[in-house]
Amino acid sequence: MTRYHQPTRRPAAIAGASSGIGAETAQALAAAGHPVALGARRVDRCEELAAAIRADGGEAVAHALDVADDASVADFAAKAAADLGDIEVVISNAGLLGPGTLIEVESERFARELDVNLVGAHRLVRAFVPAMVERRRGDIVFVSSDVALRARPFMSAYTASKAGLEGMVNALQMELEGTGVRASIVRPGPTWSEMGMDWDADAAAFVLNQWVKWGHARHSHFLKARAIADAITTVVSAPRGVHISPVDVNPEAPVEDQ
Repeated sequence: MTRYHQPTRRPAAIAGASSGIGAETAQALAAAGHPVALGARRVDRCEELAAAIRADGGEAVAHALDVADDASVADFAAKAAADLGDIEVVISNAGLLGPGTLIEVESERFARELDVNLVGAHRLVRAFVPAMVERRRGDIVFVSSDVALRARPFMSAYTASKAGLEGMVNALQMELEGTGVRASIVRPGPTWSEMGMDWDADAAAFVLNQWVKWGHARHSHFLKARAIADAITTVVSAPRGVHISPVDVNPEAPVEDQ
């Protein structure tokens, strides 16, 4: 039986790397020795982060990436490989989330969230995974959400996109079985990030109160984005022959006084 080994150098491409989970993941992977290619629409933010990683002794590049655009994804994949070599690790993290009642949200906005969160992940698969299959190795990690299992009200498009994402990834992993390529899901619970920070304050308060009403917020703690980044790093650092997925990461409740 032929045995395939991981190379020592494993370049990683991170989609949605300009802030939050993506930015923390770029730093965590770089600290673990991965050369990293940072991609997002806010390429200036990615360039600043790449410079900081290089200043700390890591290897990092940044390029514009819009996962809702076929050409942008293909261009990012080509530039990342040209800069760093074969991309061994891909983190699908770009996301879009807006509040609203399902019967009031315009179908165009609903479709936009699905395009970024679900179809965008498929675009990354098409751009990176065929070469991984040819090399018989690679990791692609999809950042999902606990809404995929427990729908949250007033986040219908996001909920639908993450449930669809997990269905797609589960099918993908079956299709990849025996290729040496691992498709993995990391499923964060409530996490502090820039996603949702642009909401109207009243709308955000209403949505959070509804979480409490439906039992989605048993305590007040949120995760820091670094916790998700550390989980992703653990997943891609598993030795060959080991597949870690799905991974649920949730905030621990505050310790209660006795």
